[in-house]
Parts: sequence; structure tokens; C-alpha cells
Amino acid sequence: MSKDTQPGVGGSSAASRTRAKRWAIGVGAFLVTAIGLVLMFLLAQSTNNRELYERNYARLFGINVVVAVALSLVLAWVAFRLLRRLRQGKFGSRLLIKLAAIFALVGVVPGALVYVVSYQFVARSIESWFDVKVEGALDAGLNLGRATLDSLSDDLVSKVRSASNQLANVPDTSAGLVLERIRDQLGATDVVLWTSTGQLVAGAGASRFQLNPERPTPQQLRQVRADRAIAHIEGLDESPAPGTTVPPPATVRALALVQRPGFDFGAEPRFLQVTQPLPPAVVANALAVQEANREYQERALAREGLRRMYIGTLTLTLFLAVFGAVLLAVLFGTQLARPLLVLADGVRQVAGGDLRPTAVVQGRDELGGLTRSFAVMTQQLAEARAAVEKTLGELDAARANLQTILDNLTSGVMVLDPRGVVLSTNPGATRVLRAPLAAYEGQRLVDVPGLAEFGQAVQQQFDEFEVERLQHGLDHWQHAFELHTSGEGLSQDAVNIVARGAQLPGEARLLVFDDISEIVSAQRAQAWGEVARRLAHEIKNPLTPIQLSAERLEMKLSGKVAPAEEAVLTKSVRTIVDQVDAMKRLVNEFRDYARLPAADLKAVDLNALVADVLQLYAGENAPIALRCELDERCPPIRGDAQQIRQVIHNLLQNAQDAAEAAAHGSGRPGEVVIRTRLADSGQRVRLTVQDSGPGFAENILKRAFEPYVTTKTKGTGLGLAVVKKIADEHGARIELSNRVVDGAVAGAQVSLSFALAGEAQGALAHAKDSTSHVA
Repeated sequence: MSKDTQPGVGGSSAASRTRAKRWAIGVGAFLVTAIGLVLMFLLAQSTNNRELYERNYARLFGINVVVAVALSLVLAWVAFRLLRRLRQGKFGSRLLIKLAAIFALVGVVPGALVYVVSYQFVARSIESWFDVKVEGALDAGLNLGRATLDSLSDDLVSKVRSASNQLANVPDTSAGLVLERIRDQLGATDVVLWTSTGQLVAGAGASRFQLNPERPTPQQLRQVRADRAIAHIEGLDESPAPGTTVPPPATVRALALVQRPGFDFGAEPRFLQVTQPLPPAVVANALAVQEANREYQERALAREGLRRMYIGTLTLTLFLAVFGAVLLAVLFGTQLARPLLVLADGVRQVAGGDLRPTAVVQGRDELGGLTRSFAVMTQQLAEARAAVEKTLGELDAARANLQTILDNLTSGVMVLDPRGVVLSTNPGATRVLRAPLAAYEGQRLVDVPGLAEFGQAVQQQFDEFEVERLQHGLDHWQHAFELHTSGEGLSQDAVNIVARGAQLPGEARLLVFDDISEIVSAQRAQAWGEVARRLAHEIKNPLTPIQLSAERLEMKLSGKVAPAEEAVLTKSVRTIVDQVDAMKRLVNEFRDYARLPAADLKAVDLNALVADVLQLYAGENAPIALRCELDERCPPIRGDAQQIRQVIHNLLQNAQDAAEAAAHGSGRPGEVVIRTRLADSGQRVRLTVQDSGPGFAENILKRAFEPYVTTKTKGTGLGLAVVKKIADEHGARIELSNRVVDGAVAGAQVSLSFALAGEAQGALAHAKDSTSHVA
């Protein structure tokens, strides 16, 4: 295991990398050391064994070069890493460099001294091997041997020439006896008589037992004819037989021309060949001198390579020593600097707020104990911070829960100081007061635009509450306010608010308020409905008698009065009847608004309803162009067909009236657009009616759905109120806005969003599931 241990995944990976690095360095050092030892062993062997040196010279030289290059690269890599660590400012870099320099000097200086001495010794020793006297002695011995052999050869040639005279008058048939005598006289091993064509005439000695004795060459025969006698030595250049160190016997072979008598000019010439062995001592000495001279010359030729080999090996040894010194410096320096590096990293880690467990150096020395103590301290700090963070997390969770509750409250919540400065608010306060209160935190509530009056009233309520709390022990106050957000009319833009205040611990004040405008509007609508029901009941009863009485007066007096009075009578009766009809329509509208029946919600095809209603506005029945855009994807909605038909009628009638009025004023043709569209969520269907009229004023937009609020010169103002009431019955969302094009109002738009029928929702869900499965 590594001595450095780091808890966690990061520590395990760091320890693995450290172990791998150490393993690689160890293997590399072992390989380099092994190669160096092998090279030195081969050098020692090659010094004593010339043949081994000659066979392995190329290999030794190549290995020397490779190892030298490898050591150079390793040393360069180590130096580069040390310099890079120094430039990066890593802790311990200077210490490592100092240790590396010290160990390198310890290894390099003695190694350099040994290298210089060895170099001088090797250079001078090799030169001493090839002294001039030795070379001269070898040359003299070689010449002496050659002179002795030449003397023996000349002596044999002289004897053979004299012996050839004995065969001058001897016929071929009698030559054998003469040859035996000559062999005995000369002490030869073989005597042969040859013709000029190389045919054996007679022989004495070993040639008699050979089927095909060795013949003289044509060149030798020509030379004998010219010189009359020749001799040559054989056997000195042959190698010893396999498995022996004794060379084969050397011989002197002489060849002489046998002279014929002077009168026998046509006879074929003959040649006498004599083979005589050389003395073994002379042969051995000659071969020894020859071999010594050959080896001396070979070594003399290879002495420069031998010098380079020895010097290269010495250089390799020096490199190996330097590499070992630097490697030991790095390893020992790392061992010494590792605890300090661990402590430095731990200190930086703690200073940066990271209290994860730090690495520990396992050892019995003081530095190892210091790293363990530091790790224990870091662990204790981490535990303490974890406890604090847990407590803070619980507080944050409680605060987040409270903030979530406040953010999702429909009520507005505000915290004020005693001077009325806004300390904090929730989104509900912005919705209720219709002001960006978050942007005004740190300012007084009375300084928020549009809330000066509300702020003064709230401050007054808190001041009065302080007095009442001290006297009567009240814990809160409650008051209703009418807030005017636009300032264009006290009754038109009013927002009804009910607020409650309480004292928080310390001096902070809590203000909670709700928008009750919808409740007030509902109460107002209910009151208008009750008024409409009673007015319809009280007014409708006398209208019929009034109309009948006027028509009866016209019947009774018609033709009985003067024409002028009769015209006045007819006009007056017609006026009465028309006004009674108008009163009846008004009463019917009151009655419809007050007695709108409960919606009977069923599956309704909205596109079909729109198409059915549009038939009444087609052609000559539509004074304004009507464009219809129906979404064929719209599924059935949940609604009452009769009431939705009434909604479409009211919206189209209002849109046409507004577009027609704008067209008369500007002279441009107006347009009404009605469209249906399936929402992107696929859960609701939207009905939209747009017109090209003048749009709504800002004060009308806020109260357009209240009864009797209208911009028409003729009308009761109940159309949009009925639409709103039907939308509420259907659970539909209704929106009213002006259409703005290029910064100018281009008309009004009313949109209603209806929920889908149950069957349609199931079909859409099934279709979505099928699509997702296919995808």
C-alpha cells in the first residue's frame, strides 16, 4: 500500500496514481541498473576473450548508445519536471531541487574523477598493447620462418634437379626402381614421374596407393620448362581438423624437368615430382609466429574501436551513477517533502473552507504524527461545521417553508417599522396593491406612487392601535379601505381592501390585507339582480294596461275628430306604444339578468354553435364584414348550448356595434373576427371575438362586466354582465383587453377559455399516450 492515504474517491485515485508512478520509476531504475550491470559484465568478458568481443562489438555499441540516450532523456525529463514544479510555485520544489543537486554532486564528482583516471588508463593501456618493439619482433620472427622454409625448399629443388639426371636414359618401364632409390636418397614420402600431358609414368611412395593422385597443374609444368625446377610448400594455410588443435603436416613439393639425351629430340618430356615433409618443430614455430602476427594486426586495426568501446562503457557507467544519484535525490526528497506538502495542502484546503479529510502520512516520525494530528483537527472542524450547517439548514428550511407559504398566499403580507418603512413584502401584496412593492423596500409606504393615502391611513391605524393596545390589551386591529389605483375616479378605479395589523416582537409591525373587490362586485351583482327582479315585477304590470288604453282611445276617437287632432292622436298613441315596447324590452333584460337559469353543462361542439350563430349574421344581415377562423382540432367543451349561444350573440352584437361606429367615424370598412383555438396544453378551448372599433377606455376596462356600465348611447349595459355571469356558471376564464397595433388602439378583444368535456379529455389523454409510445 502507498504511504499516503486519502479518504474518498479523490484520495483513492491520487493514491493509485502515486503507486503507479512509484512502480514505473522503480521498474525503470531496475531495468537501467540491470542493463548497466550486463554491459559491465560483457565488457569484462570481452577484455579476456577476443572472439567474444569481436562477435558482440556491434551489439555492445548499439546497447551503449540506446542506454545513453535513454538515460539522457530520463535525466532531461526529471529536470523538466523539477523546473516546471518550480515555475508553478508548488510547495517543496526548491527543496527537491536542492536535494537533487546535493545527491547529484555526491554522485557526479567522484564519478567524474574515476572516469578521468579510467579514461587515461584505458587509453594508455591500449596503446601499450601495440608497442613498436613487439610489432618488430613479430615481423622478424615471421621473416625468419619464411627464410627457413625458403632454404628448405631451395635445398630440395637442388636435390631433385640432381636426381632427375638419373632418369635421363631410363625407359618408362624401368623408372619405378629408380624412383624408389631416389625416394630413399632424399628421404621423401612420395616420388612421381609425370608426362607433359599429366599422365602418371611411375611412382614410389604414397602415390602408388592412390587411384587418382594429384597432378601438377599446366601452369606449374610451364614454369618447370622455363625454370627447369620449382618447389612450393603445402599445408601451412590449412586449419586444424575439427575437434583437434594440431595442424595438418606441412610438406615441400618440388618439380623438375627430366632431361633427355641430346640425340632424342622427338621424345616426350617427363617431370620428376618429389614430396618431402617439413620438420614439425619448424612448421609449428612458423604457424605460431604467423598466427601471432595475424592476431596482432587484427587487434591493431580494431584498437580504435576497442578504445571507443571501453570509453563508451565508462561514460555509460558515469551516466548510470548520475542517474542513480538524481533518482535517489528525487525519491528521498519526495519522501522528506511529502509530509510538508500534505500539511501545506491541508492548510490551503482549510483556508479555502474545504474541511474534507486530508491525506495522512503513515510513519512513526514526528512529521507523520503532525499530519495525523492535523487530519484529526480537520475532522473535528468538519464535524463542527456540519452541525452548524445542519442547524442553518433547518432554519433555512423553516424560512423557505414560511416564504413559500407567504409567496402563495392570496393575501398581501407586509412588515413595516414604526416610521412606516417597508421592510419586506410578499408577491400577494404586489398583486393586491397593484404596485411593485419589492422595488420600494427600505422606503416609506407613503412614498410609493399611488399608495400615499393608503400608507397614511395604515400609519394612523397603527398609531391608534398602540394607544388602544396599552389601554385595552388589544392584539390586532382591522379596517376596510377603498384604494384608488389610477386616480381617474374615486368610484371607477377603486380596489376594496380589508387590512389587519399586529405588533411583531421588537418594534416591527405586521400588516395583512386582502382584496375583497370580487366579493364586493358579487354582492353588487346580487343587489342589482334583486333590484332588477323587483323593477321587472313592478314596472311590467302597468305597461300592458297603458298600451291597451292608448290603442282603445285611438280606436274610439278615430274618424270622430278633426284631421289635425286625429294626426296628433295617432302620433301620440304610436309614441305611447313604442315607449311601452321599449319599457317591456328593458324589463325583459332586467328579468333575464336577474333570473338567469343554472347552466345545464353537457358536451357541446363549440365550432358548430359558432357556425349556427353566424348564419344570422351572413349576407345582408351583417352590416360589418365578419371573418371566422375555427380550429378543427377543437374537441367538445363542457357547457350549456343555449347560454353559450347567448354569449356568442352578445359578443358579436357588441363587436359589430363598435366596428360600425368606428367605420362611420373614420370612413374605413370595419371588421369583426371570431375564432376558436385549442390551447397548447390541450386541456382548454379558447373563444375569441375581435373588433376594429375604438376600444375601451381604461376606467371602463376595469368595470366593463358590471351591470349598466356601457359606452353606447343606446343600451342597458347588461350584455357583458350577462356574458360574465354565464362564464362564471361554466367555470370559464374571461379576459377583456384592447388590441394595440403600432402603439395605437386598433379595437377590443374578448376571450373565453372553456374546459373540455370529460369524454374529450379522456380521448386527448389517450392520443397523447399513443403518440408518446410511438415516439
